[in-house]
Amino acid sequence: MSKTTSSGKVLLEVKNLRVRFPVQGGIMMRKVAEVKAVDGVSFTVKARETLGLVGESGCGKSTTGKALINLLRPTVPGVILEGQVIYHAPDGPVDLLALSNSQMRRYRSLIQMIFQDPYSSLNPRLTVGKIIEEPLLVHTNMLAPERNKKVKELLVRVGLGGEQAARYPHEFSGGQRQRIGIARALATNPEIIIADEPVSALDVSIQAQVINLMQELQDEFGIAYVFIAHDLSVVEHIADRIAVMYLGNVVELGTSDHVYFEPQHPYSRALLSAVPMPDPDRSRPNRIVLEGDVPTPMAKPSGCGFRTRCPIAEASCAKDIPALRQVKGRMVACPLTEKMSKLLKSS
Repeated sequence: MSKTTSSGKVLLEVKNLRVRFPVQGGIMMRKVAEVKAVDGVSFTVKARETLGLVGESGCGKSTTGKALINLLRPTVPGVILEGQVIYHAPDGPVDLLALSNSQMRRYRSLIQMIFQDPYSSLNPRLTVGKIIEEPLLVHTNMLAPERNKKVKELLVRVGLGGEQAARYPHEFSGGQRQRIGIARALATNPEIIIADEPVSALDVSIQAQVINLMQELQDEFGIAYVFIAHDLSVVEHIADRIAVMYLGNVVELGTSDHVYFEPQHPYSRALLSAVPMPDPDRSRPNRIVLEGDVPTPMAKPSGCGFRTRCPIAEASCAKDIPALRQVKGRMVACPLTEKMSKLLKSS
């Protein structure tokens, strides 16, 4: 299925988003350090568009997703959020980060989330029907017969029968549970859905079914997705644009084809070169193997966060954090892209 064409209207503007988690220690459990999980991220999400957030575990992509819908303050004591997440709501723009939990409630029906783990994100004490009905109870004035009808329609739409509403989550497989999570997210007719690694816990064959379902629903309901994943090949299949993250920063941002087929940042190139090939006998050209481990967000390297693992790093890379700049039709946070290209051609 082809990717959805964006209408051009910007729904979400993320400006210099920063998220810091406190680290406590000592007898009095005082704050002794900070984890810079997200360190100045900016991007936009347009109507009917899918923006993919890609990176290794610990790069800050899931934290970014939760910050977009203001889930961190009520769940993580002491978290510090800076920057702006401007949602262009039907009644005008609003900075979601500036809202309290009660103020945020009116917007949660328009911005929903699909969680990573289909086994822990569904309440085991509730039937599937009650799980999907819950957002309708909170955000709509529907009467019970209307809610029951809506729940059954949603179950049918995600590939499950309406009669399944009386069953409990443990009676379903992982792929079926994720479909239930999608139905719950769709219940309030949202404009944006944050999908936090929605297929990473599923078998490969089931992943394709869930991704195809999400694309069908996007075409039908005009939803915008922020699709978070660590697998670049999965994101390339569904995303219109891709933002590659490393250690809390966006290092490359461009169209899906640009980033997947012609990456420019050294980290993007390394990430793509690690994607498995279907033919085991075929050698991979320009394979990039990164040395060392990802630095801790508690003590990020000065300047470019990737310089300690970068094959083309220079002394100047330790001075300033590189800003995103236009390179071959996309934004790249590296001034040495030409050096990387020459290195790969000579190898």
